[in-house]
Amino acid sequence: MTLFGYDQGVFSGVVVTQDFLNILDLAGPSKTQVLSTVTAIYDVGYFLGAIVAFGLGERLGRKKAILWGTSIMAIGRVVLGLGNGINTATAPIWQTETSTAKWRGKLVILEMWTNIGGFMLVNWINYGLSFAGGAIAWRFLLALQFIFIFILWVTVPWLPESPRTLYEDISFSIEYERQNAMRWRDIFRHPEGNNTKPLRHLLLGAGTQFIQQFEGINIMSYYLPTALESVIDLSNSMARLISAANASVYFIFSGAAVPLVERMGRRGLMMMSTAGQGLALLIITILLAITERTSNSTYSSASVDFFFVFYIFFGLGMLGVPWLYPRRSARFPCAPKPLQCQQQQIGCRITNFVIVEITPIGIQNIGWKFWIVWSIFNVIFLLDIYFFYPETANRTLEDMDAYYRSNPSLVVSSDLDAISVKRPSKYIENEEEIIRQTVCVTGISAKEIGEEAFEHVEGA
Repeated sequence: MTLFGYDQGVFSGVVVTQDFLNILDLAGPSKTQVLSTVTAIYDVGYFLGAIVAFGLGERLGRKKAILWGTSIMAIGRVVLGLGNGINTATAPIWQTETSTAKWRGKLVILEMWTNIGGFMLVNWINYGLSFAGGAIAWRFLLALQFIFIFILWVTVPWLPESPRTLYEDISFSIEYERQNAMRWRDIFRHPEGNNTKPLRHLLLGAGTQFIQQFEGINIMSYYLPTALESVIDLSNSMARLISAANASVYFIFSGAAVPLVERMGRRGLMMMSTAGQGLALLIITILLAITERTSNSTYSSASVDFFFVFYIFFGLGMLGVPWLYPRRSARFPCAPKPLQCQQQQIGCRITNFVIVEITPIGIQNIGWKFWIVWSIFNVIFLLDIYFFYPETANRTLEDMDAYYRSNPSLVVSSDLDAISVKRPSKYIENEEEIIRQTVCVTGISAKEIGEEAFEHVEGA
């Protein structure tokens, strides 16, 4: 995940290095569209890698899939995305299958924290290399990724394989999952016996990724130095320094999300994050508009503060929750985990490519008005989350299945059980009733049932 974060930020420094632009004939306004495609092509490879990982991880196991992905990354930019797509579609599944139940939610957020650690690292290296100039300022930046690749090559073979590919005692569960797995076409035609709203699951799960990207984060990740140079008229060195400082703030606040994710809930954290980002972008837009009208650079300089505010709020919520939310609300009953993870990766990479492709063109052609678009998107998504996204914190998978089987309204904001961070009492009462009935029929004590259920969860 640290390598993933490094890759996300590495091109932000490359595309503002004059030697790179000259050698590849990408300098000047007429080359902006080509440059944006060169930058965004990574996401095409990533998209394909996520699809490949769906079958590769099941056939080879998680360890071999990541080793293949790592080896592919060593070749070049397009296949770098392909390899990283395989890795980042496989690693979260592997983590889920080898970690204890009580740690899984926290580890999703910690995954994203290490991702931002890589992003912060590459931004500081970007700044340091700005003093070197010439080819080393971008060639060394790209070559440094091999440190992470070598670490993966050396360490992954020694890590435990997923129990799903080692333990015979759960082979029946795996086979049952494969035989009863939901097919893509079943999502749209409501297969017999499944009334848990699979299409709604898909839209909610992929929707969190769409929201995350179209709230503007990858404008910052890929092009913040470019934006600071072209829009705010900062020097190359100062733009890199501010980007590195921003990444450090981002890293700190993304770690702060770990204790908040259960306390505020997924829905509450997404709304707080989106509201803060939208406000930051709105103020940036206003300050840049005033700068253009008055030619007073004081206002554009003041807007730099709100790029920091944007990163703070994104790190607190929309960084990690879109990866965590689908694991409860947007799962497909009887669908294998790679299919669930694949919907996240596909939603993320398609939208990511679009953002990375259009950003340099938008900044060049419409200037400060470009930021209006993202301010509006944040307002729209805030309303979307408020009205349509149920809370998933402190719910079991069975709770969410029961919720959807009740045929709930699309608008959830008026349903207190759907939006409460605390687990609704009806689910607790239902669980207790099932335990009482089991005790009466089997004579097994409630304590023994709890222990058996815990062992089942740990094994699964």
